[in-house]
Amino acid sequence: MSALNQLAKDVLLNYGMEVDEFKIIQNSGLKTIWKFDYNGKTACLKRLRHSKERALFSVNAQVYIQNKGGHVPSIYLNNDHEPLTEYNEQLFVVYEWIESKDLHFGKAEDFKIAMEALARFHTESIGYIPPEEAKVSSKIGKWQSQYESMKKRMLKWKIEASNNLNNKSHKAYFDNIDSIIELADISIGMLEKSSYFDICDNELHKFTLCHQDYGVGNVIYANDGPYVIDLDGVTYDLVIRDLRKIIGKKMQKGGVWKENIIKTTLSYYEKYSKLSPEMLELLKIDLLYPHWFFGDVKNLYKKNKSVSANKIESITKLELSKVSLLKDLF
Repeated sequence: MSALNQLAKDVLLNYGMEVDEFKIIQNSGLKTIWKFDYNGKTACLKRLRHSKERALFSVNAQVYIQNKGGHVPSIYLNNDHEPLTEYNEQLFVVYEWIESKDLHFGKAEDFKIAMEALARFHTESIGYIPPEEAKVSSKIGKWQSQYESMKKRMLKWKIEASNNLNNKSHKAYFDNIDSIIELADISIGMLEKSSYFDICDNELHKFTLCHQDYGVGNVIYANDGPYVIDLDGVTYDLVIRDLRKIIGKKMQKGGVWKENIIKTTLSYYEKYSKLSPEMLELLKIDLLYPHWFFGDVKNLYKKNKSVSANKIESITKLELSKVSLLKDLF
């Protein structure tokens, strides 16, 4: 038996499970997933890459949602009746395995199912109170500081670009950054005048949990409907965070901003959970902020990866093209 499978075998003894055969589904760095059969059921063991305090937040959130009848995989409790197992200074969780197919966001029917599943997931997460020793993850009330921090970094990178104008990528960044900063300033100004801070003035458990990585592979379709999986990155935030990421990804993929994509996404989501006019205004503000420009260029400046001048030009065009569309939205 390989060392990894021996590790899985040893960990499962903490659940009173004796298992000899495993299939490794994923093995990237610390994160490892083993699939196995036990007592006629299929389950999976997952080794987490988070700290114990952070894992306690997300794992117990999943238990909470499942106990409310939410469609997330159920978690097996260990011999100490805990959802999280510590073994050899590593963290493990055992989940039920759900036979399913991926939902593809490019197919209208699949996308509709996925958006309704997201709305349910958000609603079912309200009321979650993490254990005391958990490290709470929250973005509530932090949008303005996040916007300002991204803007500050982009201005810092402008200085770096100005010293490297013989490089095409840095020149493209330097030529376009002022219009992007203008866009960031508009968003920040609108946020300051919005109802954001009043909405955020509440106890955390009154808010929803956002998935933060909701996309293909993290929502699956089984015989009894859709399931939301891989909740490792959940955080308290307004539902808008997940919706902004989904809409932006679609626009980036299509290379153009389309009003009907925003309206279709929202109509699917709102079949289960209606958004207030204040929330729609916040969605507009968050869509307006140049998140996608920042996401692309940070690879050049923060991660030292090459980003072509063409890519910088095209993401700038995409960001600027949305202004007139969003201005009259809602």
